[in-house]
Amino acid sequence: MVPGGQKRVGFAGRIGWGRNMKKIGVGLLGFGTIGAGVVEGLQKNGGLLSDRLGLELEIRRIADLDLVRDRGVTVDRSILTQDARAVVDDPACEVIIELIGGTTLARELILRSIELGKPVVTANKALLAEHGAEIFRLARAKGVDIYFEASVGGGIPIIRALREGLIANRIDSLYAILNGTCNYILTRMESEAQKFDRVLKDAQAAGYAEADPGLDIDGHDTAHKALILASLAYGCQIPMDKVHVEGIRGLAEVDMENALALGYRIKLLAVIHRQNEEIEVRVHPTLVPLKHLLASVSGVFNAVLVNGDVVGPTLYYGRGAGRLPTASAVIGDLADVARNLVLKTPGRVPPLAEYAPDIRFRPVGDIESRYYLRISVLDRPGVLGQIASILGRYQISIASVIQKEAHVGRHVGVVIVTHRAREQDFDAALTEIDAMPAVASRTVRYRIEDFEGQ
Repeated sequence: MVPGGQKRVGFAGRIGWGRNMKKIGVGLLGFGTIGAGVVEGLQKNGGLLSDRLGLELEIRRIADLDLVRDRGVTVDRSILTQDARAVVDDPACEVIIELIGGTTLARELILRSIELGKPVVTANKALLAEHGAEIFRLARAKGVDIYFEASVGGGIPIIRALREGLIANRIDSLYAILNGTCNYILTRMESEAQKFDRVLKDAQAAGYAEADPGLDIDGHDTAHKALILASLAYGCQIPMDKVHVEGIRGLAEVDMENALALGYRIKLLAVIHRQNEEIEVRVHPTLVPLKHLLASVSGVFNAVLVNGDVVGPTLYYGRGAGRLPTASAVIGDLADVARNLVLKTPGRVPPLAEYAPDIRFRPVGDIESRYYLRISVLDRPGVLGQIASILGRYQISIASVIQKEAHVGRHVGVVIVTHRAREQDFDAALTEIDAMPAVASRTVRYRIEDFEGQ
């Protein structure tokens, strides 16, 4: 609930609080699910944070359009306002937490905060993906911290790992499951043999998917997060148009079944890879070997596999969304920027260390991969031979073929698994195959990732 008398959010009367600790005033923009989680986390563990930090974190203003909805936490109504700009401009708010989302007002408020010299904590992956260059540039110029752990992976500390823990490594690759909605849908489709549309409706009813789920199921949410990770890993601002994106909309349960029969599980995977001084960033449904750790990540959980040239593979796993996991990341960032503020060490960890501005991006057509293909063909002699001939002309070698028995003259699904070949060669070959009179519909294709050497 909103009403109440607890004005200093996050404190509950601990022994030792009589010490003259430095108090850091916080302005919270957005009192939705995550914002309420931040308040709950501070109320629950504010004393523990003070003991660990040697300072007190005090939320002094909260801005939201809805000031009456029950959030499950109690705050003093006097700190609530609908005017987010007033919170940013309030001298009592020394740190700003931005949780309103979007890329318009949020951008304006963050830039205003930085201009005023106020450090910012945000979970806004879309804003950072689209306007990160502008925001980071201003933060550097003004000597102001901006922290964004909660923008990727919810409560998983992957941003901190890339910025600090793995700083001694060249990052060879990252493979990540970054969208809990998609992972929940894929898990349910496989375990219950359910159709995509049915499971999507269940996910919406359970609160795991939005009423308009396009950002999630079409892969754009994952792409925003992948872009942030790639920018940190490779020391450059990566534009959104360099990320190849495919989603899971309309994925058929028969492909889930076929993948399992072949020893794989389909996941919406972000693939970030460096090879020969070129990098590639892509998001797409991928067949992952059942024996691989990423194949076991189920439900709304996320995971990121990072391969460094010194440390080798490291795996980060946890809840990728939700009120308290995401709030945990926000509060962790809040603790860091508050400490930097007190010690007068802003910029101690730059938001993005740009050291490779001229990095090259590999064209999608040059990317090599193995493929799973499902082709609906007429069951008559010579059709498979024609398909094999077309693939061969484009240097695509077949690893295996599976065809279920069908009545002569009817269409049957043929599953082909290929060896590695270039994307542009697959595009050209499938254009010819799909134009064959014996092929009933467009070929279904998904990439296969074998994680060689991992």
